[in-house]
Amino acid sequence: MKPVLRNSVLALTACFSLGQPAFAETGYTKTKYPILLVHGLFGFDNILGADYFYGVRDTLAREGAVVFQTSVSATQSNEVRGEQLVTELKRLKAQLGNSPTIKFNLIGHSQGSPTARYAAAKVPELVASVTSVGGVNRGAKIADVVRGTIAPGSVSESVANAASAALTKVLGVAAGTDLSQSGVAALNSLTTAGSAVTTKIAPDGVPTPACPSTYSLNDLLTGTTPAFTWNSGNAAGSHISKKGIHYYSWIGISTVTNVLDPVDGGVGVVSLVYGKELSDGIVGACSQVLGKVVGAYKMNHLDEVNMSFGLTHLFEVNPKTVYRKHVNFLKGKGL
Repeated sequence: MKPVLRNSVLALTACFSLGQPAFAETGYTKTKYPILLVHGLFGFDNILGADYFYGVRDTLAREGAVVFQTSVSATQSNEVRGEQLVTELKRLKAQLGNSPTIKFNLIGHSQGSPTARYAAAKVPELVASVTSVGGVNRGAKIADVVRGTIAPGSVSESVANAASAALTKVLGVAAGTDLSQSGVAALNSLTTAGSAVTTKIAPDGVPTPACPSTYSLNDLLTGTTPAFTWNSGNAAGSHISKKGIHYYSWIGISTVTNVLDPVDGGVGVVSLVYGKELSDGIVGACSQVLGKVVGAYKMNHLDEVNMSFGLTHLFEVNPKTVYRKHVNFLKGKGL
């Protein structure tokens, strides 16, 4: 090979080596404890190569994180999903060597947040932190509306449950899981009343009482509004529970964020139930609060997990970047 050509090839190779997995060596996301991503309603681990947390696991793993994605029921109550997560935590602990020091950083989206909170309450020795992303921590108004229009035991409820069962069956086959499913149980858990049941079991980090009638985004970000506090069940003035578990959340505050995203229209319609209240289109901002709020973003409920293959707000940070920075934040906390 001629010297000029050889040098050119070497230079090109050097460029690629610098721009590629070189940052896998940086350790930017290498936390003390593994990350476990917990999906929400109608969620899954991986279907035909597409993750529920689209691209997030690879983004975190590239820079040092040990990342797992759990697969709990796509439709079930918070408590059933929570018990499934407890089983998964024990399984992963055994897989990693069964050391008594093994814990996990749980990051739950939507119903994944109360699922993670429940597991943390049941096996606190296996949980280092819980992060809520667009979490349904105090119920979702849309669930209240749907529950109010479909009477328990009615034909409408049976039809809705059958449709939900058909969808989750397809998701289960595609994802390779065979977990119990119940659309009605999921709906009940996601209402304000159903969420309160979960909070009695797992109160840590949940604001109490509910948001005041008037609040600002700054109130949510600082937790300084005198009408309520962030840390029900926690040591006074702390987002760290008496069991030593850290509680965090980041919230979405936009609805229709990208005109090219085909699902944004549906999110926009659902968001009408919130009126002027801040929401991500599916969950109100106050319900998304858990422990210390570490950020608020122009994202809707699906943007928060980078769905629709990354079609998000053009003038907002990429969701994968938010996860990356948050995991680095957990690293800085010694978690």
